[in-house]
Amino acid sequence: MKKAIISFAVSIVIGFGLGYLVFGVIMGDSDKQPQVAQTEPTEEKSTTEDQKEETKTETAAVDADNILNSKGCLGCHAVDKLGLKGGATGPDLSKAFTEVEGKHGKPIEEFLKEPTSAVMSSVIGGNPLTDEERTQVLDMLKQASEK
Repeated sequence: MKKAIISFAVSIVIGFGLGYLVFGVIMGDSDKQPQVAQTEPTEEKSTTEDQKEETKTETAAVDADNILNSKGCLGCHAVDKLGLKGGATGPDLSKAFTEVEGKHGKPIEEFLKEPTSAVMSSVIGGNPLTDEERTQVLDMLKQASEK
């Protein structure tokens, strides 16, 4: 009985230590340590209409980029097609708009509300997206999948 209690206590200490290491040190506290994504410059368009559309697209991408930073997404994921550098722990999100349903069994809109993966359930559950944020992220991921 004494061995079991000692083993249990050691397991708890190790578990909390690993949790602190993963969520506190490696992922960081997104409220205290904002993560900054690096973006690549885009090519200039020649017509005024194209420039207006590009500005609108860039504004949406910047908003989504800010959301991905503030929610900590870029701590694990990148969106290479949009030049958003991030972590390498999670998959690149450039094709997420078209591939999530095949991988997780539900459309990305639903996945962002209620993820089916254990890791994303805990991440999104602890810091859910608002409807507006979800719409902006979906627009950005759609743009990435079309590039």
